[in-house]
Amino acid sequence: MASVVGTFDSRDQAERAIEELKRKGFSDDRVSIVAKEDRVKGGDRGEGGLTMARGGNDLTGGTLTGGAIGGATGLLAGLGALAIPGIGPIVAAGPIAAGLTGAVTGGIVGGLVDLGIPEERGKYYENKVKEGKILAVVKADDNTVNDARNVLAKFGASDIEIH
Repeated sequence: MASVVGTFDSRDQAERAIEELKRKGFSDDRVSIVAKEDRVKGGDRGEGGLTMARGGNDLTGGTLTGGAIGGATGLLAGLGALAIPGIGPIVAAGPIAAGLTGAVTGGIVGGLVDLGIPEERGKYYENKVKEGKILAVVKADDNTVNDARNVLAKFGASDIEIH
């Protein structure tokens, strides 16, 4: 399996891309999202939106929490808030979230390496998250790698790479 990686400037772009990936059959265990916590707080709630909270703080909003990612049983059911040294509070969902909880000292780089992304590129993407970008990683097989890349591009992702 390959990892298709891209960064988004806005939560709205990331939400729409994830919604499209889900429509194309990419399951929650194949899509990861990482963002600084303040990038996914608050905002308008979409119809049927679900608020994921920790300690009374709204971690998500809009369609990201509703049907776009499958609601409470979808990707955000695994949403985790972590404090990463040198980055600060982040939220992560999908396969990368498990890797980050066990490797907080390795930062985002360690979680990306676990997904098959070379360490030097992992450092690059970690810096993008530090800058406030929203990182998406999609696991895709040979038959779906181009679909994943095209969806990320369609919704404005930059820095798209396949590893």
